[in-house]
Amino acid sequence: MNVLTSIATFYKQGGMFMHAVLVIAVLIIAIVLERLVVIGRATALNGRKLTNDLVTTLRRGDMAKAHALSQKSSAPAALVAQAMLDAGATDEAALQSAADDAATLALPDLTRRLSYLGVLANSATLIGLLGTITGLITAISGVGVADAAQRSAYLSAGISEALHTTAFGLVIAIPTLMIQGWLNGRVESVAQDVDEMSIRLSRALAEWRLPSGGIYTVYPAARFRPRKVTAFVEMLIAAERNKDSAAERRKGPTAARRGRAR
Repeated sequence: MNVLTSIATFYKQGGMFMHAVLVIAVLIIAIVLERLVVIGRATALNGRKLTNDLVTTLRRGDMAKAHALSQKSSAPAALVAQAMLDAGATDEAALQSAADDAATLALPDLTRRLSYLGVLANSATLIGLLGTITGLITAISGVGVADAAQRSAYLSAGISEALHTTAFGLVIAIPTLMIQGWLNGRVESVAQDVDEMSIRLSRALAEWRLPSGGIYTVYPAARFRPRKVTAFVEMLIAAERNKDSAAERRKGPTAARRGRAR
């Protein structure tokens, strides 16, 4: 009860500008709570784990499971993965373009209204400064009062209003700026997960969606191997085909000569 009484006394001594700072504080609390819900949903998904799972699944050749993994969440990283899987592109540039488009649609929702926190924090500070000025005006105006008792009352009331309004504005502004920085950091971590997702998944999809024919007809497992290994195996298969072609060309004249001898 004493705490509530002290708070009420503090608020009353601040003067009329305390009401404006209080309204700003209510707006800040509402924005912070709303942003915590939205950003919390986005950061609930472990983007790096999802990326690892998708890359591993694609290397195993299970596209259906990759789609299922990306559809388990509505976080930005999952939405970018869905866009890349649905793109149907075969080269990394087209896949990166699909990822950029999806990120452009998903990420701005996280930063919405975060800039308002900085504006409101600065407003609270400035309104507190305005209360300081009005309080000093009240204190100085008391100097011209003839009665000494009234003069001291004016001085104490003016100084009290100045200090309390400034203190209340700073109490609201400082935590708001700290919370804004923390929320911005969480948004940046989501953006980094999206960037990592787009790079690694585009490479995995480019390897998985290689053109049909050639090595992929003779050696299907090469589709899921690293590119250097795939190129080496393809070179070996081409060499074997050249040997077979040369052997068939040598067999042709030999068979013709045997037919004539008979």
